[in-house]
Amino acid sequence: MKVTQKKLEDGRLHLEATATVTEVEQAFNAAQFAFAHQMNLSPQADKTIEEVAQEVMGIKNLDAVVEPSAAEYLVPFALDKKNLIPAYPPDVTSKGKLARGAEYKFSLEVTEKPQYELTSYDSVVIAVPEFKLDEREVENQIAHIAENYAEYQTCDPRPVKMGDSMMLAIDATREGEPIRGLCTEGRAYTTGAGYMPDGFDENIVGMNVGETKSFEFSAPNFDDKGNEIEETIQCTVTVKELQKRVIPAITDAWVKDNMPMLGSLENLKNGLRAQLTEAYQAEQEAYKRQLATSEMAKRFEGKIADPVYEDMRKNLMTNLRADLQQNNVSFEQFVEQNGGEQQFSMMLMMQTRQTLVEGYTLDAVFRHENFSLNDEDILAACRAMSPQQQPALVREQMEKAGCGYILREAASRMKASRWLVENAEIKQN
Repeated sequence: MKVTQKKLEDGRLHLEATATVTEVEQAFNAAQFAFAHQMNLSPQADKTIEEVAQEVMGIKNLDAVVEPSAAEYLVPFALDKKNLIPAYPPDVTSKGKLARGAEYKFSLEVTEKPQYELTSYDSVVIAVPEFKLDEREVENQIAHIAENYAEYQTCDPRPVKMGDSMMLAIDATREGEPIRGLCTEGRAYTTGAGYMPDGFDENIVGMNVGETKSFEFSAPNFDDKGNEIEETIQCTVTVKELQKRVIPAITDAWVKDNMPMLGSLENLKNGLRAQLTEAYQAEQEAYKRQLATSEMAKRFEGKIADPVYEDMRKNLMTNLRADLQQNNVSFEQFVEQNGGEQQFSMMLMMQTRQTLVEGYTLDAVFRHENFSLNDEDILAACRAMSPQQQPALVREQMEKAGCGYILREAASRMKASRWLVENAEIKQN
């Protein structure tokens, strides 16, 4: 991408960007993939996303639908090209239609992230609780292992009750056609566990071992246009046996049989102690960085512009709603639990300011100490962002998405927070 930059009289930066044909192609492909993910369109080996969207949703020109998203996808690359971190999202103006096979020109008006100073850069004093591993945590892990190694054993025949585990043979059809995902000669099943619709469980309850029963039940599905519908499924079910869940006792003999590399229960416990200690020490280090940053932020001085507040507030709200949805809690319920609208608004305003101030504080420390970033700093930030992924892969994904400047900001702030802890006076409480 070609990007030119000039400074305007009001202090903002004006960028003129030209995306290449290849970059435009990548933007459309990324936008189509995001659309398919959002709409739960299942990929098919022999069909493009466009073909699947047309078959399932009747969309004849998917590029026209995702064009705004494709254009947004290109914006970070222009910022990254000039290593700019905006204070809030830039104003973007298109200079023509975005289309495959052609370059795409657009311009940006960018307000750079402001620089602030602190009243002092002296070391901070923080109080951290002394770490001591609770042996009950080890026992909880042992119990969790036992649960994972539970086995199902045949128990005496009797009529099925809700919550029972059993082995079922199922022959299921929809409009006379077999449903391969349901048909089985023998599958473990537990009534009331939510694996099948209520109508299925209602017919299973009361059946005896060896009994075969034919019935119908309703199940949710989607029609060709993506609309949710209810469909009727016909099935014949045989209860082959009732089962009971047996949780093993974790003993030396059990460890030798199932984890021969460890050899004994004590070795297993020592391994768990080491894992828990490492995890808690990592949490404690993060806690120290947060405490040190919060303490240093008390020395922040300066006024934060309203548009910066508004953008951060929107980000916090978006993240909050996503977390609530994941935990099946409504936003209205959360607001009520936190004292109502007025109290929640006040809490959000304070959190918005604290988040901004702490970020600007770490920026100030990084500049004041004349730090620079190296590869290990970048990879450390990647580990913090996504602990379950390889840091090099996280870095590659972010840089390919034009988000290198976001990664560099995160890395510089992490480096500054680590320096604060290294130079802090730490007291134990």
